This record gives sequence, structure tokens and C-alpha cells, in this order.
Amino acid sequence: MARIQPLSGFPEWLPEQELLQQRVIRHLSTWFERHGFQALTTRAVEPLSVLASKGADTDKEIYVLRRLHATDEDGDSGLALHFDLTVPFARYVSERRGDLFFPWKRYQIQKVWRGERPQQGRYREFLQCDIDVIGEQTLSLRYDGEVVRMLRDALATLPIPPVVLLVNNRKLLEGLYRGLGIEDIISVLRAVDKRNKIGDKGVAPLLSELGLADDAVSTILKAAAIEDSDPDVVEAAVRALGVSHPLIDEGLAELREVLEMSGADNVRAALHIARGLDYYTGTVVEGMMVGHEHIGSIASGGRYENLAGSMGGGPQLPGVGVSIGLTRILGYLYGAKLLINQRRSPCQVMVLLPSEDDRAACENIAQTLRSRGIATEVYHRKAGWGKQMKHASRLGIRYAWFPGNDEKSHEIKDLIAGEQADVDLATWMPSSDDTLPLILDGEELSWQGLR
Repeated sequence: MARIQPLSGFPEWLPEQELLQQRVIRHLSTWFERHGFQALTTRAVEPLSVLASKGADTDKEIYVLRRLHATDEDGDSGLALHFDLTVPFARYVSERRGDLFFPWKRYQIQKVWRGERPQQGRYREFLQCDIDVIGEQTLSLRYDGEVVRMLRDALATLPIPPVVLLVNNRKLLEGLYRGLGIEDIISVLRAVDKRNKIGDKGVAPLLSELGLADDAVSTILKAAAIEDSDPDVVEAAVRALGVSHPLIDEGLAELREVLEMSGADNVRAALHIARGLDYYTGTVVEGMMVGHEHIGSIASGGRYENLAGSMGGGPQLPGVGVSIGLTRILGYLYGAKLLINQRRSPCQVMVLLPSEDDRAACENIAQTLRSRGIATEVYHRKAGWGKQMKHASRLGIRYAWFPGNDEKSHEIKDLIAGEQADVDLATWMPSSDDTLPLILDGEELSWQGLR
């Protein structure tokens, strides 16, 4: 029989890896809801015409959805799997506008699909975690700062390496390019957006191919090199380029406000951040894991003035949002063995089984513990105590429960500390430090989910 080959770009985690991923999802959901964001799940399928209209060569990455024997007259022709969560979100808002209260804050944790060439940190099927704020007619710039700050804080609570956020403003870039007499702004933005991957030496010929003069190319590359957390330093460097345009002033003012609202050492302006998608109009942001920048951004987003409104007419619906690439982060850390979950089971307690005649009593013990929120499992068959405890330890279960004849005659052993004591079934609770034990880049840590 031929060996089953894995599908490249469609990750499937080991149980301990999936356990951590599910903990992260629950943690982020809780974190977002604490800040007033409401949950949303949209359909996986959108009209191909809508997805293909959003620029940046996305049509090359779209997976078309079609039944094997479908004909052109069938209703499912022209459908495709969404490649991000922003476009489905905008479509949803356009359709449900009358049922929503603005400004609306939503979070969405869902799979997306892109027909990319699989490589480190890039997948064809992956989870994104998005937050967006969308308004009706207007949306205060303070939400740009709030979303960037939310992204900074959410990433800081995850068991991953530190992340730096690089912030820019598309108005500033557009003003610079228009001040240089450039008309094809989108093509220049897409070229500059590749700077992290190919560097100035790779971007320069792309700009020259667009017909730009050498002095314009030089100025664009000088602008792309500007990076600092101090808005005064950034503005001085931009002014030194000697280019003027009203959009430069507007973009600098907005960039300053966002930096001051979300300001921290790990949030700074970086004028090479352009974001390739056409719908961004103002603030843009990307997150890079410190020491692992070679995998590219692990979070990104920005301001879009009327993505939702443009889909259905009616009032303008400006929004701002960011996305965390959860699969990219975990896939890279898992693959490089930089993040290891030492608990394979979600259970905290293994109830040991003296004999099959005792199974009903052991199940009752487990049910009592579960009723207090303690994840519990009963050992699957009769075996020696040592074998049962070894199995629990291999699963990362901390406590082994020795059944007694009544509620107060039970014993429990802490398999980490090696200590055993009498316990009361009616009142016992696990230690508060019984958290998810992880190893992050060689360092041991216990992750409680929120801190």
C-alpha cells in the first residue's frame, strides 16, 4: 500500500501543539472581548469577482470553489475561498449595516486560504486572528492608535518571542511620490513593500522598470530607510528629503498621533512599510518577531476608508484593523523547535484505577472533580500504580488520584513535586501554579493564558 503523503502548505499539528493553539485562541478571544470587541464568523466562500478586485496580485493566490461536475449555469460558479478576513468582514458589514451599531468593534478568528508557494512561515491554509473597528461616515483617528495598542498588548501576552511593531501612513508615502511627480502610486507602493524581502538592491531595479528617474529612485529609497520611535526625528528626516505635498503634512500628522497614542519602545515608525493591498488608505502596521525577522511579518493591518461601503453603496464605512497570523507564528516556532508544549493532555488529574470493579466509583470521582472545573481522566485499564502514573506523567498530567473508600480517604500525588498527601474529594483544588508548561527558545515558562 502506498504511503500517504502530507499536503504541503496544509498544516496538521501534534496533539500537544494543537492543545497550545486552542489555548491561544481562547486567550485571544477573552482578551479581545475584555476590550469590547464582538465575535464574528463569516462564510468561507465569497464571489470571485469581489476577491479578485482587491489588488496586489491576489488573484494569483485565490482558490476557486467549484463542484467536480459543475456547469457554467450552476449557482456555485464564480465562487472562491477567502484569502483574508477583511474583505468578508467588509461584505458582511455592507449587508448587515441596518442591524449593527457604529462604531462596531469586531474580532474574528478563522481559517483563510491562499495559493502561495509553501515555505517557512507561509501556508496555503492558515488561521488569522483579526480585530477591526468600523464607523459610519467617519471614524476617529484615535481608533488607529487603539488598534495598534491592542495589537501590541495582545502579542505581549502570548508565549512567543518579543514583537516590534512598525507603523507608517500611506498618505505620507503617496504625498512623497506625488511630490516627485509619480502617477502610478500603487505600483511604487508594491515595489517598496518588497524591501524587507529583497532589500534596496532588489527594489531599485523594480522602480527603474516603472520608468522612474535615478534621482526619484534615490529619494524613494532614502525615505524607505527612515525608521525611529520619535515622531520628531521622523518628521525631520522626511523634511530633509526636500519633497513637498499636502498629503505629506497630513500623513506626518496622523503618524505622529498614532505613535503618541500607542507609543512604546517596541512601536516605531518605519517608512518602508507600505502593505501591498490596494484598500489601505492611511495607517499601516506590521509586526516582526525580534531575532526572527527573516520569516517576515507575523501581524499586519491598517486603515481603509470605504472598503465596506464600496461593496454596497450607501454611506461611507471607514475602518481600521489588524490581523495576527497565528499559524505562521506557531508553525515557525514548532518547526524550529523553539516552542514546545510539555503537556500533551488538557487534563490536570488522572484518577488511577484499582480494578475494573472500581471503574464506576472512579468515574464518580472524576465527575465530582469536573463539576468544579478540574479537567480529569480515568485510567483506561487495570495496571500497576507505577505504570498508571508513568502514563499520566508522559501526558503531562500533574496529579495522580488514588481512590479511597469515602470522600475523605483519598490520596493524591503531585507527579512534579513527588509529594503525596490525603485529600478531601469535596474540597480539593489543584495548585494555582498548575499552568501550561512550555519551553520557549530553551527557556522554561508556565503559561496561564492571561497575565
